[in-house]
Amino acid sequence: MKEIYSEIIQFRGSHYEFGFMQGEKLKDSLIVKNRENQWKVRKPRFTVEVEEVKQAITRFAPGVWEELLGLQASLQWPMERVLMEFGGYRLDYVRSGCSILTGDYYLIRNYDYHPKTYEGRYVFFQPTDQGYAIVGPSQRVTGRMDGMNEKGLALGYNFMHRKNPGDGFICCMIGRLILETCANVDEAVAMLKEIPHRHSFSYIVYDVSGETYVVETSPRRVEVRKSNACTNHFEIMKHENPHHLVDSNRRLEIMEKHRDNLAGAHDAFRLLNDSDKGIFSTLYGSWAGTIHTTAYLPRERKAWIALGSDKKPIEFDFAAWLSGTDIKLDKITGEIDTDIPFVHMDEGADWFRR
Repeated sequence: MKEIYSEIIQFRGSHYEFGFMQGEKLKDSLIVKNRENQWKVRKPRFTVEVEEVKQAITRFAPGVWEELLGLQASLQWPMERVLMEFGGYRLDYVRSGCSILTGDYYLIRNYDYHPKTYEGRYVFFQPTDQGYAIVGPSQRVTGRMDGMNEKGLALGYNFMHRKNPGDGFICCMIGRLILETCANVDEAVAMLKEIPHRHSFSYIVYDVSGETYVVETSPRRVEVRKSNACTNHFEIMKHENPHHLVDSNRRLEIMEKHRDNLAGAHDAFRLLNDSDKGIFSTLYGSWAGTIHTTAYLPRERKAWIALGSDKKPIEFDFAAWLSGTDIKLDKITGEIDTDIPFVHMDEGADWFRR
């Protein structure tokens, strides 16, 4: 078992100030060092055009561009490098797993991915210039793996495939843009229909109304359906599905079988987080091991997270934080059944070796 942590980051201020603060934290960090080595193996296939990325981002969330400018000012990198690391546009995304279940005023999510990509940052951000306040774990610093905003909109996404990519945003930046600007599921669905998609994902959006939408997206098409459970295959755009659906179908069947017997969010969390229930995964070397289980309770504005399996979640009162009460913890800790290094805490979290 490997002990891991996520740093809790809290910030109230402008997007530019937020970006600058994050840049100061990232200077000389293992995240930057390991990512530099990762790029040596996985070289980008294209040149980042600054103006193209700026136009794409500012069309949906101008504040995020200001955050990128703050990062650039702090790190003193060329803007092209900032966008390769944190821009979330026209970048490649490697396969992953993930399971999501919603119910009576909760969204529970298993984040299944590779340790060498996990940044270990759980972020509270309340902007003073524009956009909604958000709580949730970050990916590529500016993006969000899952999360909830001050309006009670919660979101997660599940990977489908990365065949035939388009010119668009990757999943974590799409998650951030939605939480930054959308107040409810209807607005989120509308944005997912409008925004350009780099790869094929399902986005699950849930809000205080108790309504859940699964939005199946690809660079070519977007479809919307209602469902309370989602794994790693499309139900409408079946022609876009990957070839190997056995595990995805198995996890979906478990959630659908038990969904009606769950007493509430705690039972749902245990279904996804307990190692003996069949949904929590230890396939870390195959890019599909569960690193965290999160829960969002929109009506209560509560957020839960556990790192690793069989853990009681740490609960955060987002409503209290929005009112000015800081979180007293500085780290979330847990254990993962792997010896693979994590990008934010271990030397050698690159692609030169397993």
